[in-house]
Amino acid sequence: MIEVESLSKSYGETVVLDAVSIEIARSGVTAIIGPNGAGKSTLLSIIGRVLKADGGRVSVDGLDLAHTAGDVIARRLSFLRQDNHMTARLTVRDLVTFGRFPYSKGRYTPDDKVHVDLAIDYLDLGNLADRFLDELSGGQRQRAFIAMVLCQDTDYVLLDEPLNNLDIKHANAIMRLVRDASTDLGKTIVVVLHDINMAAAHCDRLLVMKDGRVMQHGTAEDVMKPDLLSAIYEVDVSVHPIAGRLVAVY
Repeated sequence: MIEVESLSKSYGETVVLDAVSIEIARSGVTAIIGPNGAGKSTLLSIIGRVLKADGGRVSVDGLDLAHTAGDVIARRLSFLRQDNHMTARLTVRDLVTFGRFPYSKGRYTPDDKVHVDLAIDYLDLGNLADRFLDELSGGQRQRAFIAMVLCQDTDYVLLDEPLNNLDIKHANAIMRLVRDASTDLGKTIVVVLHDINMAAAHCDRLLVMKDGRVMQHGTAEDVMKPDLLSAIYEVDVSVHPIAGRLVAVY
């Protein structure tokens, strides 16, 4: 379980997180949704130890992130940033191999190679393994980065806006991969998304944020309500059941 207690973060006079307290249970996919500036990526980045909070506490399975060695956390929790561009010219296999660093510290073993091959196969990247990242499409490149975090073989996987700059086809394919990874590999996945309907279609739980606070946390049925979504996004939102799913129209 990921436990967040009274987490706060400000930049000058701007409060980005306002005493956020949540629990994210093990297993399944949780989406963090909300308007721009809600604090979604900031919350995920603090959980992923990319940002430091001004106050509060985060623990993963009882381990306090502030007082646990980085390599211990890196074997339990992996994080894919939104700005995951690489300046070095790497192949897909090179990139995925980085996921083994918390274990081998760069001295890669036969066991590391097994994990790399499994991740590449799972993301169906075998025919692209020796291609350079700058030769790939956006969807292929994003699959390579997700293979890297899966290769890290952690119980918890954090993904910050993995659908950025992807069209509907590739965004849907990525979310299916995320859903399958949670089910097939037993991962607990937390993902920041902008698309409400994509979150409702593919995620077990939705955590709704606005103005640095958590406004609702529950299933799609708990969250996909016209009054709540209209207040969160400050536009008129209606919700309709379509093909067995709740769909927001705005």
